[in-house]
Amino acid sequence: MKRKYLLLVAVQIFVAGSIFNNIYGQKNNLLIDTIGTKSSIKRDSYIETRGGLTNSYLQFTKNKTGRVAFLGGSITAMSGWREKVCNYLTKRFPDTKFEFIQAGIPSTGSTPGAFRLEKDVLSKGKIDLLFEEAAVNDADQTANSSVRGMEGIVRHTLKTNSNTDIVLMYFVDQKKINDYNAGTTPLVIASHDKVAVHYNLPSINLAKEVTDRINAKEFTWENDFKNLHPSPFGHELYFQSIRLLLENCWVLSETKTKMVVHKIPNQIDPYSYTTGIYADIQKAKEMKGWAINEKWAPTDGITTRKGYVDVPMLISTISGSIFNFSFKGSAIGVCVVAGPDAGIIEYSIDGGAYQSKDLFTAWSDKLYMNQYLLFSDSLPSKKHQLSIRISENKNEKSIGHTCQIVNFLVNKSK
Repeated sequence: MKRKYLLLVAVQIFVAGSIFNNIYGQKNNLLIDTIGTKSSIKRDSYIETRGGLTNSYLQFTKNKTGRVAFLGGSITAMSGWREKVCNYLTKRFPDTKFEFIQAGIPSTGSTPGAFRLEKDVLSKGKIDLLFEEAAVNDADQTANSSVRGMEGIVRHTLKTNSNTDIVLMYFVDQKKINDYNAGTTPLVIASHDKVAVHYNLPSINLAKEVTDRINAKEFTWENDFKNLHPSPFGHELYFQSIRLLLENCWVLSETKTKMVVHKIPNQIDPYSYTTGIYADIQKAKEMKGWAINEKWAPTDGITTRKGYVDVPMLISTISGSIFNFSFKGSAIGVCVVAGPDAGIIEYSIDGGAYQSKDLFTAWSDKLYMNQYLLFSDSLPSKKHQLSIRISENKNEKSIGHTCQIVNFLVNKSK
């Protein structure tokens, strides 16, 4: 009797879940259909085709191969719009053999993107089409750093292959909605769009589209879009607008027969991270109290993120530990992983006064958080020396003095 009861309950839960998913899916489809066919707000209003996507179109239709990369934060990494774009491309070009590069990593904006671009994207081979988003994770950045990061990504990509097509996308969060409703363009979107205009790149302002549609009462943030990490409905809205941008660009390409070398104009900011790289932790010298763990993994059960576990790390747990690192370039920083024992580091460049940085974050007690920290990004482009030591002080919430460095970040001299 008990087994029959449990089986009945399980069946009821399954049926209820199926009904909920079906109703929710129908609601999503109804909203998307209404937006697509009945709304007075047109998606084209938020799309800029600019220099178009002729090269990727010709690559997909003539050469029958395509390498498409997606660089961004958690909204790119999660299941949603990216997968929809991949499925759309394979159906739109059924005879084309595609390779899709998933280079979305949570908590990374344009500055991390500029320094990890070479390893995570460009090292995979010639990129035909790059989708780039960083507006949400760049929300707290300055105008200068947003331009330097985004220009770094764009210029480094085009310097590597001037035939690469690039699409910039500006995703939404509640702060951006508030800015638009106050009559101002979010600072980060203005910065990223400055790069898009300067390099004549297609872009799509999804933050403005979502804001306008919410104000028109087509849907609500709380019940439909739900979060800056969008609901399935939100991902579908993103995808439909991205698809329209692609189609609008490719319509302009149908009569073209030759690829277009993208012009690379003068640099917007001389300190943009256009030669950003990961520099090897093996190059640390004069180490006292530091050692390299060739395959670090936590032993305390705290969550990690893919790409930041089972990899080499330069580690110290002892206050007063110190090392030096020589580099040649205009910017220097580190990528660290900070958990419940994260300490405070002190750093000096070229023998200058030490400055401190607390590595403990709001998430450190439950996640080994990946952080990209720039110590300076406007140095003379010449040889420098970085010194890092562990402070005797620590965050009151931390249980230790640990620093775990995954990579050095260098905007190397040209």
